[in-house]
Amino acid sequence: MDGIPHLGHGFRFQWEPVQNCHVLLYPEGMIKLNQSAGEILARCDGLRDVAAIVTDLETAFAASGLRADVEAFIAMAVDKRWLRLESVAA
Repeated sequence: MDGIPHLGHGFRFQWEPVQNCHVLLYPEGMIKLNQSAGEILARCDGLRDVAAIVTDLETAFAASGLRADVEAFIAMAVDKRWLRLESVAA
């Protein structure tokens, strides 16, 4: 998966102290995110491509082999329109 993910139109990502988790806010409601989803979405800032997000997560959590899980989450989030995936200019 290539591209630069960023939040979809109408969504706002933030930490919600009352919920003690990251959430996605949208006009009709709120989506509570688990820790993994929050860590991935926190890096979907419209500046980093998927490979850079994977590298950052693997470094931050001293882990390897996260690419498939990150790509699966991003694909699901794009399908739900939480994220948009911009093409990387050559």
